[in-house]
Amino acid sequence: MAVYRIFPEKDTFIYTESALANTGRDAILEIGGYNTATTANGQTRRALIQFSTSEIRDVVSNKVGSLNFTSSLNLYVANTGNIPIDYTILAHPVAQPWDEGTGKAGDTPTDKTGCSWTYTKASETTAWTTSGFGTNITGSSTTAYPGGGSWYTGSSGNSMAFSQSFSKTTDHDINIDVRDAIVEYNAAFIPNYGFILKLSDELEFNLSSSLKLQYFSSDTNTIYPPYLEFKWDDFSYSTGSLQTVSTSEIDVNIRNRREKYINEGKNRFRLSVKDLYPTRTFTTSSIYSTNKILPTASYWGLRDENTEEMVVDFDTLHTKISADSTSNYFDIYMNGLQPERYYRLLIKSEIDGSTNVIDGDMVFKVVRNG
Repeated sequence: MAVYRIFPEKDTFIYTESALANTGRDAILEIGGYNTATTANGQTRRALIQFSTSEIRDVVSNKVGSLNFTSSLNLYVANTGNIPIDYTILAHPVAQPWDEGTGKAGDTPTDKTGCSWTYTKASETTAWTTSGFGTNITGSSTTAYPGGGSWYTGSSGNSMAFSQSFSKTTDHDINIDVRDAIVEYNAAFIPNYGFILKLSDELEFNLSSSLKLQYFSSDTNTIYPPYLEFKWDDFSYSTGSLQTVSTSEIDVNIRNRREKYINEGKNRFRLSVKDLYPTRTFTTSSIYSTNKILPTASYWGLRDENTEEMVVDFDTLHTKISADSTSNYFDIYMNGLQPERYYRLLIKSEIDGSTNVIDGDMVFKVVRNG
């Protein structure tokens, strides 16, 4: 199985409180619906995020090689305020091109180098469409605050409305399935101007609510930038003459592990799997050197060595460990990982009716190329 991530080429957020302000270099993306003491109108914040069309097409055509993939838009929450018990975040493909700009929230004087609530471009040029929308395109604003983006609601017979619902028992990170939009972008059925993220209509411009959500942007100095994640099936399992382990008393390591990898390309990791207490047999070679393989229900995961957070979690569909006549193996795309970080490989395997998580001290660093 395979996991691949691409990072935004631009992102920003737009807000009614400062309808001409740009936030293209802010470290935070904000989504919200709230009131203020200074106006009689409800206020709203929406995030815009765009990924490279060429990168999307490269993944679909050259890495997946088919349309058999999943794709999700992911943002890490930085801070929340006045969260209701239940709420929903919507995502739509943006219908107009927009400039990222170089502003930050609260800049004085107001930065107008990119898009804002009112305009798509710098220097107050090209307003967001607020009426007379084309087929399958709409927008949402108020008379007091015209603007706020325009977006697709459908294309090629598919809905372009994506959403994620939250409750008090869930975390607030965004993970929205946007595969249908990626297929449309890849085929050029709709132009790729990225996604707009907003609260559901009942929470926007609402005078009785005060919901504010902050997410790390691509300009964050943390390890939590937004990303678009692709997952697909590249699982293969052909054991040849190798035996499958039958006990959890095993030693698992990476046969070809290096201490450092550049943040480009794909690396294949091969496993060394050996019994800790092999059965004694008459042989001319050491019984302790006999390589075996893990069963098919085996998965890899990746954990940040410093934060101890799972970067790629065990996934029974998309991180299965393959096997051939040489050994178990799996592939990791290094350009989907943050450089100058240490990562620890973990193995999860169902052996003899038990679930085992194996930590063989398999740590490596991803470094920038050049």
